[in-house]
Amino acid sequence: MTKDKVLIFDTTLRDGEQSPGATMTHEEKLEIAELLDEMGVDIIEAGFPIASEGDFKAVSEIAERAKSSVICGLARANYKDIDRCWEAVKHAKAPRIHTFIGTSPLHRAIPNLNQDEMAERIHDTVTHARNLCDNVQWSPMDATRTEEDYLCRTVEIAIKAGATTINIPDTVGYTAPVESADLIRMLISKVPGADEVIFATHCHNDLGMATANSLAAVEGGARQIECTINGLGERAGNTALEEVVMALKVRGDIMPYTTGIDTRKIMNISRRVATVSGFPVQFNKAIVGKNAFAHESGIHQDGMLKNSETFEIMRPEDVGLAGTSLPLGKHSGRAALRAKLSELGFDLADNQLNDVFVRFKDLADRKKEVYDDDLMALVYQNDSGDDRLKLKWLRVVCGTEGPQTAEMVMTIDGKDVNTSATGDGPVDATFNAVKALFPHGARLQLYQVSAVTEGTDAQATVSVRMEEEGRIATGQSADTDTVVASAKAYINALNRLLVRREQSEPGYDVKGVSYKDSA
Repeated sequence: MTKDKVLIFDTTLRDGEQSPGATMTHEEKLEIAELLDEMGVDIIEAGFPIASEGDFKAVSEIAERAKSSVICGLARANYKDIDRCWEAVKHAKAPRIHTFIGTSPLHRAIPNLNQDEMAERIHDTVTHARNLCDNVQWSPMDATRTEEDYLCRTVEIAIKAGATTINIPDTVGYTAPVESADLIRMLISKVPGADEVIFATHCHNDLGMATANSLAAVEGGARQIECTINGLGERAGNTALEEVVMALKVRGDIMPYTTGIDTRKIMNISRRVATVSGFPVQFNKAIVGKNAFAHESGIHQDGMLKNSETFEIMRPEDVGLAGTSLPLGKHSGRAALRAKLSELGFDLADNQLNDVFVRFKDLADRKKEVYDDDLMALVYQNDSGDDRLKLKWLRVVCGTEGPQTAEMVMTIDGKDVNTSATGDGPVDATFNAVKALFPHGARLQLYQVSAVTEGTDAQATVSVRMEEEGRIATGQSADTDTVVASAKAYINALNRLLVRREQSEPGYDVKGVSYKDSA
């Protein structure tokens, strides 16, 4: 590896999925992993194999399918975790074991280990991992709040035990950029053998400085950045992949580092992760937000018309957006649709194109113009032919006089059933109708509506998050009728809960695993 190359380590499928409510299905994990692989991500942290049987199966299948990326699994500092991790990743073309332990005083107190006892455990577990795999990453969790001398001691132990990558996590988003750079410089200068390994940085965004801290760590000598798509992750999230990659590309004058990322695929995967996780991208989000390339001010618009570089430091095409919109309408054919989707980064098989084309024609009959974002929403419609619950027909009566009424026909396990229900508003009445046809105890945690494009005929994207006995599932749907989109999203979330209910097995759960059990 050359000194100017920065490796991109994506942990969307592990740290990102730990966001409450962001749990993905098995097929969604495989899809996101494939997109990351195609995008050029160097290392994909595919999951936490000991967490659940489902996580183990997902990591194993991702490992078998990956074409270019290193496939990594996470393991606490114990033999059981490490063995399970190796079983999951060993069939990858390039497997990696990532093992960790909390080294700060606060984290040492949880397993009740003194410094010497923890040092011994680090030596033994990293050695065990290296005996299984020649690519081992070690992380001192909460490194930025660990005593400097002790951090140096543990890093040296891990290197001598065989770790090939040393990751320095800012676990609670506590540090500042100058500290991030100084910490990496200090470790490289003080720890014996530091020049023989790759240093990595893993930053959380609790103070809004994750991207800045990651880039500062690179300036300090780190050559691997851990990040997630859209910055998804615990609490306020992680370093966003799209932000660090584009920052390195745009500011190559002061940060002359390269990555292997195909930036033209950024917008595609950003939208997909938002869909499957149920975490919509905020409009003013850097790089991938809806307003990132929008200009409303007259001064800005005038400048853009004369020279786009006056107010844009990158081109929309750089991240996979079309510079201008190719109008599509009800008279457009399959060839035009395929060309447009290809321009947006979608290479669909014939049967997939036919499915999207049917929905496109239906939408075009209801809208004057179909925009790029409309097409992306159509591609990501997540109704499945295998779903137990399907919306067949819906009519809602609403207005100033209540209660509002919803008449509904649903197909449940292949059989049509119907009902009429009332509620405090059209959406409440619709959800009550679903409950009447399919009684359940799931609790609605989130209901969110956003317009895909502008105008009164815009598609509405509805996200629904539901919880049942600790299981969380999200559903999303788009339609020009907000109530119809709401019904489909609600039913989609129920279908996901049913899958999780059927697949539930005793043992660890991804949200419940704690490293304090690492003895």
